[in-house]
Amino acid sequence: MNKTISLDIAGASYRMNVDADEAHLQKLAQIVNERVAALGPKAQQRATPAQLLVMVALGLADDWLIEQERAKSVEDTTR
Repeated sequence: MNKTISLDIAGASYRMNVDADEAHLQKLAQIVNERVAALGPKAQQRATPAQLLVMVALGLADDWLIEQERAKSVEDTTR
């Protein structure tokens, strides 16, 4: 069942209709906001929310890729 929620991410509010667990989405938004904060105050002052989100997305994608490579390495060594 869809419901409308609001997520505050990188200084902007996003309303969306979702059927996902709201608490889970709020946790994901918190992770993104922590990543934005880690970019530092200069980045937050100079960059638009979209630019901040691109930087965070690239960081998360890089983390995911590293974890995929680690998982493959572990899998390869245990075969």
